[in-house]
Amino acid sequence: MIEDRFKLENQLCFRLYTASRLITQAYHPLLGEQGLTYPQYLVLLVLWEKDAQPVNDIAKRLLLETNTVTPLLKRMEAEGIVTRSKGKEDARQMIVKLTKKGRDLQKKLTRSSPN
Repeated sequence: MIEDRFKLENQLCFRLYTASRLITQAYHPLLGEQGLTYPQYLVLLVLWEKDAQPVNDIAKRLLLETNTVTPLLKRMEAEGIVTRSKGKEDARQMIVKLTKKGRDLQKKLTRSSPN
């Protein structure tokens, strides 16, 4: 017999995981209409606060590694939501900026956001 502390219903991590999944699901209908995923929405939130940020800064804000954020940004660039360009001061740095489409998404999404 398993100890009570190892039962699934007694695991805080499972409750947090479930809550996270349910919150993400709540956003799905709204984001799906715009062709966005929840992680892309989080990137947009960061850029709506302050546009033209280095990839490293975006990753830090989202508590993610750059190798997780970079493919996400590449897809967003392919969809015309952001642009990526080398930094003027440091060519190793990649700067991410919103396009008109990315800025227009703010108007569409903030009107009907489930927060």
